[in-house]
Amino acid sequence: MFIQTETTPNPNTLKFLPGQDVLGVGAVEFTDAAKAGNSPLATALFAIDGVAGVFLGGDFVTISKADGGDWSTVKTQVLAAIMDHYASGKPVLLQSGEAEATDSDPIIVKIKELLDTRVRPSVAQDGGDITFDRFEDGVVYLHMKGSCAGCPSSTATLKHGVENMLKYYIPEIQRVESSM
Repeated sequence: MFIQTETTPNPNTLKFLPGQDVLGVGAVEFTDAAKAGNSPLATALFAIDGVAGVFLGGDFVTISKADGGDWSTVKTQVLAAIMDHYASGKPVLLQSGEAEATDSDPIIVKIKELLDTRVRPSVAQDGGDITFDRFEDGVVYLHMKGSCAGCPSSTATLKHGVENMLKYYIPEIQRVESSM
């Protein structure tokens, strides 16, 4: 197995491309080892000293390193853990993720459609994801995940890219904010 790596705009994250599906569809973020229990892959990755976050995408894994961590050491161990996982034949997730609630609000439906078709594919190229949280009083709240979480350019992406695009297509939107 040959695993490619790519840098991301966030210097604390690296994107790993194993050359096959990770989740296939969707994405899951684990911010600590305690939350990784339903993923044998994420559990193995958190066992590596210096791994602070794991983001599983359709065909990639994004790793966030702890402050002070050294990529030369962490990267080698992550590559080995990913290869070991795929060689084991274990699933990436032991159970399916939460089913997304259906929304009857046409504005929320349109927001999600625009995120899924125009934003998320682009952000996934950098090893991250942006997901919808809620829409209240003209404000769209989005979760930044993977390499987007804590990225120096994520605020610019959110404000100048995502906010402008959403406001163009949906006049009811006044602004976009990151939700924690």
